[in-house]
Amino acid sequence: MPSFIGGTTGVAPAQWTTAGRPSSPLAGQLGWNTTLGQLESFTGSQWQQITSLLYSASYLVVAGGGGAGNSYGGGGGAGGLLTGTTAFNSGSAYTVTVGAGGAGGATQTSGSNSSAFSLVAIGGGKGGNYGGSNAGTSGGSGGGGAVNSGPSQGAGGSGTSGQGNTGGTSGGDFATQAAGGGGGGASAVGANGVGTTGGNGGAGSSNSISGSSVTYAGGGGGGCNGTGGSGGAGGGGAGSSTTGTAGTANTGGGGGGGSASGSSGAAGGSGIVIISYVGAQRGTGGTVTSSGGNTIHTFTSSGTFTA
Repeated sequence: MPSFIGGTTGVAPAQWTTAGRPSSPLAGQLGWNTTLGQLESFTGSQWQQITSLLYSASYLVVAGGGGAGNSYGGGGGAGGLLTGTTAFNSGSAYTVTVGAGGAGGATQTSGSNSSAFSLVAIGGGKGGNYGGSNAGTSGGSGGGGAVNSGPSQGAGGSGTSGQGNTGGTSGGDFATQAAGGGGGGASAVGANGVGTTGGNGGAGSSNSISGSSVTYAGGGGGGCNGTGGSGGAGGGGAGSSTTGTAGTANTGGGGGGGSASGSSGAAGGSGIVIISYVGAQRGTGGTVTSSGGNTIHTFTSSGTFTA
């Protein structure tokens, strides 16, 4: 269909369907594809849709998981998790920060924040520690509490609204039995320690933005002098004479608490930032892959996304 002037409404280009595109197009030839509902031009080798400078993308931002405490230690809280959609302006540069997991052990630390395009996911809270502060600390998800001398129980730290959940409280009397609480996860609170069984870490959240289903931000299990709590896709807690398991890298999982034998609590897993949008690659930064018609930018360390 030839171009025409539409009265006072401006100039309209030629129109065609995908099946009815010109058979011998010239480089730069422009038209409206009624099948796609998009303006497109011929590059000389293929048809390319002409899109707005603004485009929408999905995102996942996960902070680093918290480290777990030593003997009878509370599990580390999961890193905060944020997901949704946002608009990017073509050509603009956006700083991406991927948070590290917290250290485990007697000097355990909380996870570090991850941030991107004005969003901040809060690092997971550290688990409580026997012989020190036995309460878990607050974070994206809170760390689990640890047993202390006597019947003193450690409370779990609180989670950040919209990012995670509270850690579990420790259980048992140090003189006879002891169990650290599980760290909170993105989808559930950490379980309380009971008797000689450490609290399970709170469940993480499954997400397919990368093109396959992955569970992020699970809480670490609590350590104990019997059976360690399992991780909610974070690290498992230690049982008698065993060592806690670290949170998996680039999932924001909390570390597993240490056992009664004095074994060290484990570190939290580092965070991640993923950006996904429909169609061919438009931006740069991170590791670029494609799946299901989407372009995916994955940041496992800090960098810059240029839209």
